[in-house]
Amino acid sequence: MDLLNTLVDKGLRRELPTREEALAVLATSDDDLLDVVAAAGKVRRKWFGRRVKLNYLVNLKSGLCPEDCSYCSQRLGSTAGILKYTWLKPDEASQAAAAGLAGGAKRVCLVASGRGPTDRDVDRVSETIKAIKDGNEGVEVCACLGLLSDGQAERLREAGADAYNHNLNTSESTYGEITTTHTYADRVDTVNKAHAAGLSACSGLIAGMGESDEDLVDVVYALRELDPDSVPVNFLIPFEGTPLAKEWNLTPQRCLRILAMVRFVCPDVEVRIAGGREVHLRTLQPLALHLANSIFLGDYLTSEGQAGKADLEMIADAGFEVEGAGEVTLPEHRATAGGGGCGSHAGGGCGSHEGGGCGSHGGAGCGSHADGGVCGTAAAEPAAPAAEPRTDLVAVRRRGAGTDLAPNA
Repeated sequence: MDLLNTLVDKGLRRELPTREEALAVLATSDDDLLDVVAAAGKVRRKWFGRRVKLNYLVNLKSGLCPEDCSYCSQRLGSTAGILKYTWLKPDEASQAAAAGLAGGAKRVCLVASGRGPTDRDVDRVSETIKAIKDGNEGVEVCACLGLLSDGQAERLREAGADAYNHNLNTSESTYGEITTTHTYADRVDTVNKAHAAGLSACSGLIAGMGESDEDLVDVVYALRELDPDSVPVNFLIPFEGTPLAKEWNLTPQRCLRILAMVRFVCPDVEVRIAGGREVHLRTLQPLALHLANSIFLGDYLTSEGQAGKADLEMIADAGFEVEGAGEVTLPEHRATAGGGGCGSHAGGGCGSHEGGGCGSHGGAGCGSHADGGVCGTAAAEPAAPAAEPRTDLVAVRRRGAGTDLAPNA
């Protein structure tokens, strides 16, 4: 049985691939790309059908962050010409959220720059959650406020938050090269705090920062160990004025392989195409819907996204449908697990850590090449060099939250 058939079978059973198999997905050639997409698409459809969940970002506080995350336009020392403003009032945030909800979003993601919230900040966000939920029955609210202190996740849950986002971003071994003002362990701790408080954990990664295939596999396996319900996959937006402005390492094909690998490793999790899809996937965005079951609608925190109307047309044209407010995103076995993550950790399910499982960093390799597998040969062809940087596709957000202009939704 070849590599892709093995991965499909494992995905349908919620069984963890080996690290070698995950690395083999990233090593496939462009000639095999449609086969990879088709295989991962079977797993996506098994657990999520043809539904696409829409999420909408509201940047509650933009810029002036004291952290030095190299990828971020809001970082300490950034000279990127982004919008900078302090906390939106609850009614302002609710109005911003309303635009996304009117466009079909079922989850609002409330984000604020900074190391982490003060208790007063938690009060502010709690009021905002109430304002949004009072006017929109059934809406999901996810908070993303940085590192949490003891008790803050519980307070957000009591205020009505459904989820908390805090991304791992990259592998533990390379995290110190990206950020020095906090640690990888700090991020893991915050995700665990969200879990413990009964919030649905949302944690993902950023691809394109110069990491290796091994780094990508490491972070995805670490995410699976943390057991989040949703995994956002960001593709680096190289903002001028940030340390990673020259890191143009991604091709549309590379992005699709990364999404496929994430789907195989976390088959029954909400995989979300997040920031950078317009910049790096470009015209192959519709193919990515066969891998991911969730996207952000419209603009991002500090950059412009594809027009909301174009997002909806893309979903329809690709043969998918927007997930309704009354539909449950996660498969039944996860939705009824009380905030459980990537599946059951018993019985060889998605969280089974035996057999080269989650967090195992040994035995890196191209996977099994027997029986004419798609990887073909242990010496994979070198990846084609990235095309000229598409700096024209990086547009700073000038509308929506923090401005007097209508949002893109």
